[in-house]
Amino acid sequence: MRSTSVQPSPVTAGRTAPSRAAGRSKPYYRPYVPYLFLLPGLALYLLWSVYPLVYQLYISFFDWRIIPGQTSTFVGLANYQAVFADRIFWLAMSNTALYAVVTVAGQMIIGLTLAILVNRVTVARRFFRTIYYLPVVTSWVVVSFLFIYLFSPGEAGLINYVLVKLGIIEQPVSWLANSSTAWIAIYSLGIWKGMGWAMVIFLAALQGIPPELYEAAAIDGATEWQRIRYMTLPLIRRTIFFVLIALMIGGFQVFISVLLITGGGPLHRTEVALTYMFDKAFGDLNFGYGAALSYILAVVIVVVSVVQSRFFGGRDQELEY
Repeated sequence: MRSTSVQPSPVTAGRTAPSRAAGRSKPYYRPYVPYLFLLPGLALYLLWSVYPLVYQLYISFFDWRIIPGQTSTFVGLANYQAVFADRIFWLAMSNTALYAVVTVAGQMIIGLTLAILVNRVTVARRFFRTIYYLPVVTSWVVVSFLFIYLFSPGEAGLINYVLVKLGIIEQPVSWLANSSTAWIAIYSLGIWKGMGWAMVIFLAALQGIPPELYEAAAIDGATEWQRIRYMTLPLIRRTIFFVLIALMIGGFQVFISVLLITGGGPLHRTEVALTYMFDKAFGDLNFGYGAALSYILAVVIVVVSVVQSRFFGGRDQELEY
């Protein structure tokens, strides 16, 4: 028998091909799926960050009471008016601003110097980078107690012991009992703890500069200082601006070191904004006043950051290479 095979007609062939393609499963785009993955983190952020900020703003308009049986009273802007009329608040703000200026300048100068030196080291670079960065990751509580020991009165403190043995001073100094000398300990701690972070950021920026630029400048007869001034600093201008803003914000948020070393004393001479806020809120239980003070400090930090951004950002001219 002759075997016959049925050939599909052009019409049938044209119909079967699309039907097979139509039978394949196509991925279905669901635009809400990424938001489902973001939802847990967003919920935690709203719960632990946004909600406390909004609730704190709400508290700042009340004479807030937490003792059972007492009722919180709406006072409007009275807490903010009381803050601006408070002499100790202005003393704390001036101390905070001075702390920020001194420590930020020290951290940036020392951090940039260390970054330039470490960048030229070819052996044990990671060792030096780790050693200088170690204070950054150390707890503020630990280093604060360390500096309390270093500046302890009498020869029990290491600073007094060394200075007496070297003959620089005749009698031990009560560093933390006097406001002028207590600031030396606070400033030293702030600079020492933050200079490693500035060094790492500056070091990353320096490693991005092509070495051919320095070689060409050296051939042209540029001195070391001229290469730093006219090449290094302009090339890392944006990094300097970033470090300045970040350190300035951190300087206005100084708290633990002052609280543990001096507690704001003597007679509020070493008081800063956050220690005063802590004392009013949890010492006097005046939470409305403390909340208002915290929002005023937040506005000050924002204004300082914006002014710095306008001042440095308007003249952002970097070398092209």
